[in-house]
Amino acid sequence: MPRTKVFLLALSLFALSAPAKAQEPSRPFSQCMAVAQSMPGATYANLTPDELRPGSTQVQAGSGEVEFMFAGHSTYVITTPGGTTIATDFNGWSGRVAIPTVVTMNKAHSSHFTLSPDERIDHVLRGWNFDGTPADHDVVVDDVYVRNVTTDIRNFGAMEPDGNSIFIFEVADLCIGHLGHLHHPLEDRHYAQIGRLDIVMVPVDGGLTLSHDAMTGIARRLQSSILLPMHRRGAPISSFIEMMGDRFQVDFVNNDSFSVSARTLPRQPTIVILNGV
Repeated sequence: MPRTKVFLLALSLFALSAPAKAQEPSRPFSQCMAVAQSMPGATYANLTPDELRPGSTQVQAGSGEVEFMFAGHSTYVITTPGGTTIATDFNGWSGRVAIPTVVTMNKAHSSHFTLSPDERIDHVLRGWNFDGTPADHDVVVDDVYVRNVTTDIRNFGAMEPDGNSIFIFEVADLCIGHLGHLHHPLEDRHYAQIGRLDIVMVPVDGGLTLSHDAMTGIARRLQSSILLPMHRRGAPISSFIEMMGDRFQVDFVNNDSFSVSARTLPRQPTIVILNGV
């Protein structure tokens, strides 16, 4: 037998006898993720590769409209084209929320979380861990991929690391973000971890989270097509709107819900204000 064939046969036998390595579960591929990776001054890169990176899995986002309903305070109910329902900063009592498929929570106040969610909720995603470690969510539910970026939170005057989460929902070729109860300006690393956001839910209380000056700075840098105000307490929303400037249109919707797709995003950035906000 020629040497080459002997060598290949030996190599094959070695490969068969070698113990198989346990494959680590791979995270879904994020179409909204920044590639800048904390580069100073970078915001995001809107790139949709034709092929996935090795070892990653893809969420079949598809197309279609995503519905947003304002349910109260910081809770929006998001309904995907596949019928998955997501309630943000879910507290179990605020607004007209039935039994969502997914709920996200933050612990700034009891109006942003519940310790006894309905057992029928399939996925309860808390923006913090009780042991103080950073929460880390990478969940695919039907047609939506949910992940989070942790930020710090005020706790009796001091800053508690990783006590809040910005949740990101990737569905129907849309990148959707909920800033939670954000208590400090974002750093370059946060923007890199967040990536592109086509739609962002922003607290506009003007002080309980961040001042309007600080929050509008974050909203402008994110460059989202649609801003959805929430957490409206304290300063009037008109102050937030004025500080966003003329580059942003304002659309007062005579309803508590609206639907949008990747194709129907407004060409000019727009602050959409639903009934009840």
